[in-house]
Amino acid sequence: MPVPTDTHPDAERIQIGLLREAGIARRLELTFDMTQSALDLSDCALRRRHPDLSEQELQLLTVALRYGDDLANAVRTHPGASRTKGGA
Repeated sequence: MPVPTDTHPDAERIQIGLLREAGIARRLELTFDMTQSALDLSDCALRRRHPDLSEQELQLLTVALRYGDDLANAVRTHPGASRTKGGA
């Protein structure tokens, strides 16, 4: 069953053809680029949503969202972790 898309069928055929012709290294590079773009957009959205948080607090929130609260809490309470004025 076809997936609905806003891409014209001819353009989609060309895109798929180019991806098939690209080597594994190029496809992997494109995957990494798209992943980094998604992470960057996520970081920007968090900064907009939480303008009051420090950089460290934003990083801890990012860790919690991407990897879970357990890891974020472990990072937060690690003896080597620097503390902010807010105690985060």
